[in-house]
Amino acid sequence: MRLTILGGGGFRVPLVYGALLRDRAEGRVDRVTLYDVDAARLGAVARVLAEQADGVADAPEVTVTTDLDDALRGTDFVFSAIRVGGLEGRAADERVALAEGVLGQETVGAGGIAYGLRTVPVAVDIARRVAALAPDAWVINFTNPAGLVTEAMSRVLGDRVIGICDSPVGLGRRVARVLGVDPDRAWFDYVGLNHLGWLRGLWVGGRDHLPRLLADPELLGSFEEGKLFGPEWLRSVGAIPNEYLHYYYFNREAVHAYQGAERTRGAYLRDQQAGFYAELAGHAGTVGGDGSALGAWHRTLADREATYMAANRDAAGVGERDDEDLGSGGYEQVALALMRAVARNESATLILNVRNRTTLSVLDADAVVEVPCLVDANGAHPVSVDPLPYHAVGLVTSVKAVERAVLAATESGSREDAVRAFALHPLVDSVAVARRLLDAYTDVHPGLAYLRK
Repeated sequence: MRLTILGGGGFRVPLVYGALLRDRAEGRVDRVTLYDVDAARLGAVARVLAEQADGVADAPEVTVTTDLDDALRGTDFVFSAIRVGGLEGRAADERVALAEGVLGQETVGAGGIAYGLRTVPVAVDIARRVAALAPDAWVINFTNPAGLVTEAMSRVLGDRVIGICDSPVGLGRRVARVLGVDPDRAWFDYVGLNHLGWLRGLWVGGRDHLPRLLADPELLGSFEEGKLFGPEWLRSVGAIPNEYLHYYYFNREAVHAYQGAERTRGAYLRDQQAGFYAELAGHAGTVGGDGSALGAWHRTLADREATYMAANRDAAGVGERDDEDLGSGGYEQVALALMRAVARNESATLILNVRNRTTLSVLDADAVVEVPCLVDANGAHPVSVDPLPYHAVGLVTSVKAVERAVLAATESGSREDAVRAFALHPLVDSVAVARRLLDAYTDVHPGLAYLRK
């Protein structure tokens, strides 16, 4: 079975390959094609993967290419993790937004809208190439903003594109850990949009364990989300929000922390990864604490995880992340479980980004939502969930309206549609600010030239 990774020169690709190396089941992925527009980054990542595979019997064969059609032709699965504009683009998104006093995070608020406006046209073109060259392939989308990009690609590919994110997985596992239950046996009642969801229950053996957590302030404050939001607010909400809801519930504090930071997250990652790739390019055979490319990658990854959402933790006054919270949410494991379920018809229950159908009554059937799904050879099937509380309905419907305005702008090239996307977002409080944001973003991003006056 062949897997094509778009954005194959990306820093997190070794996570995916590591999961493939550990998969020894029949029908596993045995060929991996890495595609990227940057040949130097492709070469660096291929070197890390070669060291990962050293000594592993029957390791999946890796090939690299800068030709999209070659990468897609005849593949079985496509993993999309592209970053249009690179990390320099993300850093610019943050700078422009913060200059207007609003959030510039890559998936939330003004920064997420700008990123979506330049990413959706590229993602739709990729979907069309997949439909033409690999019509039987399944697309697993990790490209941010994941829900928006998945919905855009679904207009071409239908249900054969499925979005994944590691945030719900990480949240569920942290809550299961502090409750002392096995996450692999738990049913997570999680619902919302990508980076805008709530864990409302954790069921094991017919019992919901979440009320026990909400009733214990000490236990509630012992893990990442409890520290970020505070036990009092979590008890008030009656659920555990996805960590990205900190940008909504504590927006002023988050913006202030970002404005006061030495570097934004995008600028930090840009500089960190530039150093990593330069190290591999300039010091072949002598990188990393152990003299290896893989060692350099592990060092860089550890620092990346430790500094994740650092500004938000500063705003909440909770300091550095605890060691038990440092592990990634395991998006590579979600991707592997998804491929297994589809390719081998092995039933699995996963939290995924899929078309709503009738899952959330407040949204239409084609709206992509993030909910538990039953997965089999026919794809991902969203599970019925209880209605959202009103405050969540307001956020979900407002953000979905913003996503639809972004999609309208990418189809029409209309600046009015783009301004509407910014202005409707709950974290952008002015039409005048929305217009200035669009002007500033079109000045710094050549990829937004398609938006006409």
